[in-house]
Amino acid sequence: MSSRIAVVPGSFDPPTLGHLDVIRRAAALYDELHVLVVHNPGKEAMLPIAQRLTLLEQSIDEGDVEGNVIVASWSMGLLVDYATDVGAGVLVKGIRSQIDVAYESPMALVNRHLAHVETLFVLPDPAHALVSSSLVRQVSALGGDVSPFVPPAVARYLDTGARGV
Repeated sequence: MSSRIAVVPGSFDPPTLGHLDVIRRAAALYDELHVLVVHNPGKEAMLPIAQRLTLLEQSIDEGDVEGNVIVASWSMGLLVDYATDVGAGVLVKGIRSQIDVAYESPMALVNRHLAHVETLFVLPDPAHALVSSSLVRQVSALGGDVSPFVPPAVARYLDTGARGV
């Protein structure tokens, strides 16, 4: 029997509880799950990729995520090239609203056309449906408490490391 491999791509800048929810649920569905930090040239990142990788690894470890989860990054080429390289036939994407569906659907169709890679859309836990990384960045930049929205490792980092305390 062949292994079921999937990729959860995202900027994860920073990782949120919504991200962790999607990762946890996808890890239960697949034999191997690659959580992939991708560089988005259209966005100015708050955290360097290396820090996002570390925070994801810590969040996954502390978040009782079961399964074979591999955290990696990808900054050159198409996302489907990474998926093909690791033998993944599925991309898992969390969607919060119709806006996400409208944005993600054309990419899903192109990815299927380019590399026969399917996209699985996962609805969030309602507790995390309105949380985005950009919202967390804004609240954090203004000194607000982001702990209700992010895993403990991210809250600790944003409370101490990101502010230089």
